[in-house]
Amino acid sequence: MEQLHRFSETIPPTRSSEAATQRRQRPRLRQSPLHFTLLLLSLILLFTTIPNGASAYKPLSDNFLRQIPAADDGDFDIHTGQLLAPILIPRVPGTEGQRQVQQHFVSFFRKNLPKWEIIWQNSTSTTPATGDRQIPFANLIFRRTPPWTKPGQSGLLTLVAHYDSKMKPEGFIGAIDSAAPCAVLMHAAKSIDGYLTQMHDEMVKLGEGGTPEMDMGVQILLLDGEEAFVDWTDTDSLYGARSLAQKWENTPYPAKSKYQNPLRQISLFVLLDLLGTANSVVPSYFLTTHWAYKAMAAVESRMRRLGLLQSKPTRGAFLPEADKTADRFYPVGMGDDHVPFMYRGAPVLHLIPSPFPMGIWHTLNDDGAHLDMPTVKDWAKIVTGFALEWLDMMEVEPEEAGTTKEKSGKAR
Repeated sequence: MEQLHRFSETIPPTRSSEAATQRRQRPRLRQSPLHFTLLLLSLILLFTTIPNGASAYKPLSDNFLRQIPAADDGDFDIHTGQLLAPILIPRVPGTEGQRQVQQHFVSFFRKNLPKWEIIWQNSTSTTPATGDRQIPFANLIFRRTPPWTKPGQSGLLTLVAHYDSKMKPEGFIGAIDSAAPCAVLMHAAKSIDGYLTQMHDEMVKLGEGGTPEMDMGVQILLLDGEEAFVDWTDTDSLYGARSLAQKWENTPYPAKSKYQNPLRQISLFVLLDLLGTANSVVPSYFLTTHWAYKAMAAVESRMRRLGLLQSKPTRGAFLPEADKTADRFYPVGMGDDHVPFMYRGAPVLHLIPSPFPMGIWHTLNDDGAHLDMPTVKDWAKIVTGFALEWLDMMEVEPEEAGTTKEKSGKAR
């Protein structure tokens, strides 16, 4: 597998020496050819990403925000929740625990969301911990596109989390890393599915479709092999992400397709990681997608103003950097599942707290009992609201009485 460089953009850090050793954070890349290459890539992405995502972006009304389904204990109880509880077990690649969790994901979509396409992307690799033995890695892709589209026609909002867990310490669960983010994405898929069906049905009836705004779709990537087996390096980490990014880059669509390959279909790569502890703060890491960060921050702010969220973060928000200015973004090193995709040009919104939750991260304390459930449930609601906005669901806004507005038939 190829060597990949880990990088990010954020304000100059003022972290403790303990936080500075965190696995995804690396020394700043300064005064090197790579540094200038990454700056150039950021500028290119800045001017090629915004039009596709922003041209049809219409904020949800207060009424719509109020009607976004809440994440309840039936789905998120750590012992009995239908979404979260089955993931709160060790999920080391190639083990029976991981196979059980894979089956949980697939069964959920087959039973509850039959219109979503289920795709497995499999690979194998040796690891420093297993010698010459090939370890299997399985990425799961759940995709929903308008029924009239052909392969390579839809731009795809891409919501991402990894579902594997660390080999050591033995018995490690990884509730924030990343069982809870996986459950959040399952909740979002369930919550937006009915609106997608209504939107698609009405558009088919009206004979609409064929423009980027009308052909938008969504996919959820549950990635395997994010964790290092021994120590985080370019080759002992991101096994699933590296395989999938390379596969998609080298899978061309027919010549007349709108998008060259599956990698180019990614309109925004939204990666959730280490979410679920109280008072964690998620910075805006990338200038190129700061406008998307601001949009999600606006969803959170409006939900809090309307009294729709349960958590009470000390800084008042999970996403407090909406007003961050361009001069406060600096390249630094950070490794996570976005890297192989961003390295190939995908726009990334990285939802990971800084600093990492100390005393929880990569310890046996990262279990269900240490999740802050108001925080987990609020992330589920915020991500759902952001996805609905991105997919322009104001076209099927539910009315106060529970009925739905008729589409006017005007161009979207």
